[in-house]
Amino acid sequence: MNPPLLPEKLLLLRPGPGRWSWFCSRALPMSLRAPQRRSCDGGAPPKAAGCQNFAETLPVEMSVRIFRELDPQSLCRASRACRLWHAIIQESEQLWRQQCMLVRAVCQREVDSDRSRGLSWKVTLLRNYTRSQVKTDWLTGRYSRVASADELLGRKMAALDAETWGEILQAELDR
Repeated sequence: MNPPLLPEKLLLLRPGPGRWSWFCSRALPMSLRAPQRRSCDGGAPPKAAGCQNFAETLPVEMSVRIFRELDPQSLCRASRACRLWHAIIQESEQLWRQQCMLVRAVCQREVDSDRSRGLSWKVTLLRNYTRSQVKTDWLTGRYSRVASADELLGRKMAALDAETWGEILQAELDR
């Protein structure tokens, strides 16, 4: 079932055939809508009036600015939506760098080490994203009062080095 279209929303993510790939702007008058084009997958445009892929009409720089609003998981999902989105996301080091700098705030040693070894921003992010989430959970005390192993089922875990465990232990002692 499609989400309701609200007039105050100019851009609304709508499902395409089997994936989330279309942005619609039904709230805009017809005179302001971009002309219909073929989809980024090479198929015919969607049947809903006014729907089309924003990346086909906007300059690449604007598409990158839109993609910059996504978190890493959403960025990876968007990369699988269509070939055009995939190309834009894969070729944009600044997208991956921005996300990696957020992870670096938590895992500075790991990110700096990966970058010094010549790994791309994307690979560095993929290697350290889960680690940063786990480390943040530990440092904020999420695991301070675990009564049984059952409480940890379904939680992400990652290998942490001795220095990180030292930081976590110090945070626990300071609580």
